[in-house]
Amino acid sequence: MRRFTLIVILVALVILAGWCGIYANQRSAAASPRQVEPRGPLLEWEMVTIQRFKDVQPSVVYITTMATVQKDWFGFDLEQVPTGSGSGFIWDTGGHIVTNYHVIQRAEDVLVTLHDRSQHQAALVGLAPEKDLAVLKINNPPSTLRPIPIGTSHDLQVGQSVIAIGNPFGYDQTLTTGVVSALDREIQSPPGRQDPQGRSIMGVIQTDAAINPGNSGGPLLDSAGRLIGVNTQIASNSRSSVGVGFAIPVDTVNRFVPQLISRGRAALPDLGFEAVPERLNRRLGLKEGQIAVLSVRSGGPADRAGLRPANTRTGELGDVIIGINDSQANGWERLLDLAYNMPIGSTLQLEVQRGGQIVQLKLQIGSQ
Repeated sequence: MRRFTLIVILVALVILAGWCGIYANQRSAAASPRQVEPRGPLLEWEMVTIQRFKDVQPSVVYITTMATVQKDWFGFDLEQVPTGSGSGFIWDTGGHIVTNYHVIQRAEDVLVTLHDRSQHQAALVGLAPEKDLAVLKINNPPSTLRPIPIGTSHDLQVGQSVIAIGNPFGYDQTLTTGVVSALDREIQSPPGRQDPQGRSIMGVIQTDAAINPGNSGGPLLDSAGRLIGVNTQIASNSRSSVGVGFAIPVDTVNRFVPQLISRGRAALPDLGFEAVPERLNRRLGLKEGQIAVLSVRSGGPADRAGLRPANTRTGELGDVIIGINDSQANGWERLLDLAYNMPIGSTLQLEVQRGGQIVQLKLQIGSQ
């Protein structure tokens, strides 16, 4: 009986050892690294995106806005602390940096971090709140600065590929891709001294490339790696990207930035007249988009063109602009935007309704 019991125990041990060996082999096999599957070369469109990022990356900067805080009750212990961040890009080898006005709007000091991680104090050179643009200049710019390649925006097409580079949520040198989703959009500029409520920025590029807080001021590029816009705003209820972002077109940037560098502000167009608020058009029997002249400044561009104002004593309607440059008038804001986008001294061809007559006038855009 004892011998039988011993035999049973030995058989059980042998079986158990076999199972343990099998399990150990299975665990050993499962713990081994998987064999790597070979792949071919990257796709052509991937290589294009990678190369464009490598080419433009050195031209993109990280902007940190600073403020001085008091650390003690007596004001002897002061410290500079970061208050915000954004993006920008190198405009020229002289150290000029382009960004959004709202990025540096409330900054006491600005710190610019270049691609090589070097940090530089920057001074404000010029502001154009009406286009949400600003120009900074870094102190003692290094000789290695690489200005961003400049493209055009007047020939953009909906559907073409775009690349955005910036510093969303402080994650510097972040790339996102997408397409031009729409053109000629309208957004609101941040408030400025001359426009406390802000004003409309028209002709804006819409893109689905992810743009988040911190991307503001960074470049929007075409597939050739050229600047086509400055990433500025998003439309979102969560303050994060939902695929609706906006960029100031480069044609606007390329016109305003040289003015900001040379004179500190943009040469604002002067038309020399004020318009009746468009909300009153229906009450005045005017069509939507028509521009009723309220007042004309003596000796100004409108006065020289022959525009006649309303008579505020009798309530008699003055000239009504119904057409501009062979196109139907589309409101005061559109007229201002058109003037902003034309060189100072250019001429606007106005079609004016004067009583029961239609007259043609030429208004030369002045400068404020």
